[in-house]
Amino acid sequence: MSALAVFDMSECSLIYWKGMSDALTAAALAGRAAARHRAPAMSPEDRRAAIISATLPLLREQGANVTTSQIAQAAGIAEGTIFRVFPEKRELVMAALRTAMSADAEVARIAEIPLEGPLVERLVAALAATSDYQDRLWSLIRIFRDSGWHPEHDHIDQQEHHPRHEMERIGAAIASLFEPEKESLRLEPCAAARMLLGLAFANRIQEHGESSTAEQIVDLFLHGALADATPNNSKPN
Repeated sequence: MSALAVFDMSECSLIYWKGMSDALTAAALAGRAAARHRAPAMSPEDRRAAIISATLPLLREQGANVTTSQIAQAAGIAEGTIFRVFPEKRELVMAALRTAMSADAEVARIAEIPLEGPLVERLVAALAATSDYQDRLWSLIRIFRDSGWHPEHDHIDQQEHHPRHEMERIGAAIASLFEPEKESLRLEPCAAARMLLGLAFANRIQEHGESSTAEQIVDLFLHGALADATPNNSKPN
């Protein structure tokens, strides 16, 4: 082999190894840059909450037939991450349903209603919050049953956030709205709240005719069904 050929091979080797070195350096720099910009790792509680948050809209659309692959895509995580938090899909579905059944947000909304405003406005706002809770809950339960899965088979009625318990919490929050008029009430605030919610529930489940508005329900609750039972004891014009 001539000296020129040896020189050419050496030069090619140097070029090759220089290229490899440059590529590795670039990869290392890219890795460090990605590490700097990578979102901080979530705590187990935050990861669990994020997965449930991504699951709820899919449950409303597809019921219990939603796949963990779809949930992972919506959450922006690997499918295996789900099973590190929830051993099986049913456990995730139940956790999401318990979240949907919680009335924490609605109770907080009712608690924020100013007591300085007119009673009518306070009660209308409270019924709006109650309606939002029922919309969320019943839509999920209806979809689950349409997909052939019945949550009660998983003893959902024994859970902390059973709708009955949550409606009692909402009722207690509404009862507090009567505080400024407490001395003028014909019954205890808690009883008044239960009666108001009873009217709202009966209005919601009717099968025929148009539903009454929250304003109409509150007016009926406060003033009765008789025309001469209006606040000024006269028939409305």
